[in-house]
Amino acid sequence: MNLPNKLTILRVLMIPFFVLFMLLDPDSMTYRYIALAIFIVASLTDTLDGYIARKYHLVTNFGKFMDPLADKLLVSAAMICMVETAQLPAWVVIVIISREFIISGFRLVASDNGVVIAASYWGKVKTVVQMLMIILLILNLPYLWYQILCVVFIWLAVILTVVSLVDYLRKNREVLKEGK
Repeated sequence: MNLPNKLTILRVLMIPFFVLFMLLDPDSMTYRYIALAIFIVASLTDTLDGYIARKYHLVTNFGKFMDPLADKLLVSAAMICMVETAQLPAWVVIVIISREFIISGFRLVASDNGVVIAASYWGKVKTVVQMLMIILLILNLPYLWYQILCVVFIWLAVILTVVSLVDYLRKNREVLKEGK
């Protein structure tokens, strides 16, 4: 198993620890800081594993499958924790996770037809904004300006989620046509 794949597995293994520290005592800033550190390290492994895989030609089928899945698991787990701590409305999480299911299904259909759908610009921006939103929500600072900033990032994440979904579907609509 190569280094990028090990980093992907590490990211998945970090998720239960992140959830533990997020939910063990949601009012404990010590636990939140530990959860934040875990989330940031896990997020950085995503960037690092992709960089290493491309630079050193270590792209594998395992990595193509597990890397996006690990990202979806990390972000979904974080947002579900935010619902539990009443920091994120459930509808936001439903919209974001639904988009991920739709795109995953879309990629599966495309793969059946021999088409690879690469990550788009909007998808990458969406991911960065979602991760920044999660970081801001974990910090949960008590200032009014900060709470407004969090709301702005929540709306940005929702809007970019929808925009990236529409972009994927529009650019790849041929995939849904019947037959090969």
